[in-house]
Amino acid sequence: MLSHETIWIAIDRLAERHQLTPSGLARRAGLDPTSFNRSKRLGPDGRLRWPSTESIAKVLDATGSTVDQFMSFLPAGGRGQIPDGNFPPQSGNIPLLGFAQAGAGGFFDDGGFPAGQGWDVVDFPVDPARKPGVYALEVQGDSMMPLYRDGDVLIVEPGAPVRRNDRVVLKTREGEVMAKVLARQSPRSVEVMSLNPEHPNRVFDLTDVEWMARIIWASQ
Repeated sequence: MLSHETIWIAIDRLAERHQLTPSGLARRAGLDPTSFNRSKRLGPDGRLRWPSTESIAKVLDATGSTVDQFMSFLPAGGRGQIPDGNFPPQSGNIPLLGFAQAGAGGFFDDGGFPAGQGWDVVDFPVDPARKPGVYALEVQGDSMMPLYRDGDVLIVEPGAPVRRNDRVVLKTREGEVMAKVLARQSPRSVEVMSLNPEHPNRVFDLTDVEWMARIIWASQ
């Protein structure tokens, strides 16, 4: 079954088959190198962005692949999985990382999905097969009091639509990672409210935001 998720998985697998990154695949096909980045798969308002049939035709031509070969990369049953090279399919646990570590490079791809090594794991309260790509962050310190305490675990879902008043994790291009409440998002900026009244609200230019993902669950 074709869906937004499965069609992007097929593109990622096509790239991997030819030992390319999604950016490398787009470049080989003569497209903008950022066309297939995970950050481009959702619009600023959270709407799903689909690859065009022209883009798919160009990557098939550039790699010498057929439509049947491309369709073979679709996940069985239309269910997604975490990209190869990051974390294998899991049952009952998801990647876990501390907030202090999260600001360092190498732990996330350009779409905010978990990548690289050095992650721990934590039990997930919902079957992760239903929400591929989710991961956990462990709160460290008291900057998020009174809502989140030191040691609380936040479950984050990259790619989930983010709306006003959602609790989110945001990472800046300077490596700062924070949990906030989304107050307002425009085509140029993001305004987030602090969970701790002793910390000010923040406004970022979109160019200064590496990624933002919705918090879907927290241990309390």
